[in-house]
Amino acid sequence: MRLRLLMSAMPLLLAACAPTDPGTEVAATPANAVTASALAYPDAARGDTVDVHHGQAVADPYRWMENLDSPELARWIEAQNALTQSFIAAAGNRDAIAERLRTLFDHERYGVPVARNGRYFYTRNDGLQNQSPIYWQQGLDGEPKLLIDPNTLSDDGTIALAEWSVSDDGRLIAYALSDGGSDWRTIRVRDVETGEDLPDEIRWAKFTQIAWLPDGSGFYYSRYDAPAEGEDELKSVNRFQKLHFHRLGTPQAEDRLVYERPDQPDWGFSAEVSDDGELLLISVWRGTEERNLLFIKDLTTPNAPVRELVGEFTHAYDVVGAVDGSIYVRTDDGAERYRVLAIDLARPERAHWREVIPQAAGTLTGANLVGATLVAEYLEDAKSRVEAWNRQGERVAEVPLPGIGTAAGFGGSARSTESFFSFTGFTTPGEIWRWDPATNVVSVFRKPKVAFDPEAFETRQVFYTASDGARIPMFIVARKGTATDGDNPAILYGYGGFNIPVTPTFSPNTIAWLEMGGVYAVANIRGGGEYGRAWHEAATGPRRPRAFDDFAEAAEYLIAEGWTRPERLAISGRSNGGLLVAATMLRRPELFAAALPAVGVLDMLRFRDFTIGWAWESDYGSVKDPEGFAVLKGYSPLHNVRPGVEYPAVLVLTADRDDRVFPAHSFKFTAEMQHTATSSRPILIRTETRAGHGAGKPTGKIIEENADVFAFLSRTLGMGPVVPTASAPVTR
Repeated sequence: MRLRLLMSAMPLLLAACAPTDPGTEVAATPANAVTASALAYPDAARGDTVDVHHGQAVADPYRWMENLDSPELARWIEAQNALTQSFIAAAGNRDAIAERLRTLFDHERYGVPVARNGRYFYTRNDGLQNQSPIYWQQGLDGEPKLLIDPNTLSDDGTIALAEWSVSDDGRLIAYALSDGGSDWRTIRVRDVETGEDLPDEIRWAKFTQIAWLPDGSGFYYSRYDAPAEGEDELKSVNRFQKLHFHRLGTPQAEDRLVYERPDQPDWGFSAEVSDDGELLLISVWRGTEERNLLFIKDLTTPNAPVRELVGEFTHAYDVVGAVDGSIYVRTDDGAERYRVLAIDLARPERAHWREVIPQAAGTLTGANLVGATLVAEYLEDAKSRVEAWNRQGERVAEVPLPGIGTAAGFGGSARSTESFFSFTGFTTPGEIWRWDPATNVVSVFRKPKVAFDPEAFETRQVFYTASDGARIPMFIVARKGTATDGDNPAILYGYGGFNIPVTPTFSPNTIAWLEMGGVYAVANIRGGGEYGRAWHEAATGPRRPRAFDDFAEAAEYLIAEGWTRPERLAISGRSNGGLLVAATMLRRPELFAAALPAVGVLDMLRFRDFTIGWAWESDYGSVKDPEGFAVLKGYSPLHNVRPGVEYPAVLVLTADRDDRVFPAHSFKFTAEMQHTATSSRPILIRTETRAGHGAGKPTGKIIEENADVFAFLSRTLGMGPVVPTASAPVTR
């Protein structure tokens, strides 16, 4: 399995604010808006740093903002946060918005269970817990028992559970902790029966899986060397990953080095153990490109070497499972929308590979081995469909899903007799279902109850035509009966990168927006993973601006069809989506009233110089290449702010411990906007403390941030001090 090194496209923050009820008259002009001229932006010193790229000098006056320990930067962040909070407070609705968000978040949320030896392990959040604890139970009807509660590990809820893995006998759980949102992991081991931790502790793991040996004697994991003394662990570049084995009861210093490649600094390693315990399967990744190598190691023979099964970076090969001498892989080798092949280890040459599940009309986004069944997860126009196949290559059945939405999970092994999956939609809270492959029957395992009326809203899918003729899907969610008179406040969300699809997903923030009569739209633009390799690569490297055009054309469709108008339209995106929002806003400022670039990649000339940023060159291209440099500089948000342009209101969102997209991206972009732009609309930044790129952010911080964003939009979209108001709340 290859790891995602940029944030998933699933929106953690959906930001907007709108009228309290359908039919409520809202002023068409921003009656309580504040112009930029009335705001005193904190000073940001401009230095004289200049870089020369391929003979072209490029100034970088805010290079000093890359030093997170700078007292000057700390003062600037504090002053910017104070300015942003004063603007938000003047909206007059921030606390009421936060209260409604707390009510919507206050519902049970479950993770997909993992079955081990008759025991079931899953996460459960009672609603307002900052982090989701892990529970276990004996049998399907057993009483849940608390196993790990990360909320007890810090006073502010900023230590989060990340990866976790249960031994085959269900006796031990290895779990990784993230401190303050960082990608660095500390791995510990807990005895399930006693609830006590063993002495084992692993540090400096990152972008890792945890793969147990079948006897529970130890596990494989991936790590980098510890940062050198004086080196900033949240900034330093991550290279030369190594694969290790940890034997329980021994110190980390004695962990065995399983594999490294000193000649390949950009290679990373993800390991898993075959169900029979005889093979170590190593996926070798190189950045975020959708191509990997596949190595194997015989675990039955002492000191067996690691040997190549797939030795060239030409296609993706995701291990589905290994059983009876064959390895099953999901691949785009010979199928741009993916298929499943079987590799017989007795005859591993390519000429003997066997197709088990052929390419279909939909994109095969995942496959798993559950007993004798292969489960195939498809996206068809960004909606889930799931099929069951046998290992001989025969389609057995279509797995019944609860509705139209997003299904995920279906984990298992060659020994499994059941599997579990989650199901969600824009107005369907995350449900957990059990699937019986023998009968093809699904049944509810857990279903949450949320205080809102799902029948009050509807989701429709439309298709708009891009300027180059491509047919692009977009979801539009709104109250039933919403008028298309052009006066609805709307938020348009997008991602468009790294082969990651954006699918229907529930969020309490979306519900708050819909309760206020707002329109929420998600554009499935190119660069994502909705339609396979060609769709992804249509917006990579020199073609990256195609994603910005697709996004702007989604906005034009919403306006032309009367869903909204430019004075009512906000755009939102995170990470790569933050780049999308900032670049599109700078290119087409007349289309939008507000822009929310969150934890965005905004300095396209230096992204490779921080943490794992070099890995994104597969999507963005390289500044070291003359042609790549020209393309990157042509759309880099930091380098394309122009004076004399009326830009939308901007609220940049970042966090001080983001070691995925280094926060200096956001600091420098904000400073440049405030210095150069002559827009009459506000340009603000909100920097969260003790938080990272998004994963593991405490519930309390998510609520507080969204309350701030909604209040910001209530002013900049000219809606007045409106708050979310539930319509006939019901429990689901």
